[in-house]
Amino acid sequence: MAEKKIVSIEDRIPKLKEARKKKANRRLILYLSLFFLLIAVILYLQSSLSHLQTINIKGNEHVEKEDILSISGVSTEDNFWKVNGETVAKKLEEHEQIQSVKVDKQFPTTISININEVERVGYVQNDGSYYPILANGNSLTSYELKTPTGDAPILVGWNGQKYLEEMTKELKQLPDSITQLISEIHWSPTDQNPYKIHLYMNDGYEVDASIRNFSQKMRSYPSIVSQLDSSQKGIIHIDVGAYFEAYSTDEEKGENENENDG
Repeated sequence: MAEKKIVSIEDRIPKLKEARKKKANRRLILYLSLFFLLIAVILYLQSSLSHLQTINIKGNEHVEKEDILSISGVSTEDNFWKVNGETVAKKLEEHEQIQSVKVDKQFPTTISININEVERVGYVQNDGSYYPILANGNSLTSYELKTPTGDAPILVGWNGQKYLEEMTKELKQLPDSITQLISEIHWSPTDQNPYKIHLYMNDGYEVDASIRNFSQKMRSYPSIVSQLDSSQKGIIHIDVGAYFEAYSTDEEKGENENENDG
């Protein structure tokens, strides 16, 4: 039978003391590391290193960058960690020309504000000035323009708010590819038809139509034009049925263009 080796307590004590010492040293190093890390974080948060360095604004076309910054309340003096994206978005979405906002924060010092503006469907002409009409039906009477920006048709002679609102709804439903072909929309009501409108197109044609179902009937415009002789201009009627009426003479065409300019 093998003899058991007996280790005395006196022999084990130095090894136990050394193991305890190593464990205590590791714990001390951990505590010191956490302490200095905490100090570093506090110094970082209190210094300009944690401030915003870059504010990117994207998607805005009509609302000025300076206005967006002012409304958002965000500046390069702000601490990156204290900027609340949802709060910034809510502030900006109160602007009448802004539909939605998405705010992205990119560590360590960048914030991106992505703007989705309410679409402009037209510009109402009044006393030599132009006022934007938004897709939600709002008229921006406080935004007076001497010349329209060309991104939407000009609406001329719209004195009836009811008909203007209906026209706005129709334009909202019209594809952008067709809206961009329209230069001017004149409200030309008659006793028999208060919904009658007359359009001047960028390609030289005129369109006689009605506000009612305008967005549906106007979709056929490209197809109708593609079947016409491009050298022969005139009026395309899409109110009742669809047919083309060529200008009888160049003089008559000139008179129509002069009326448009007036």
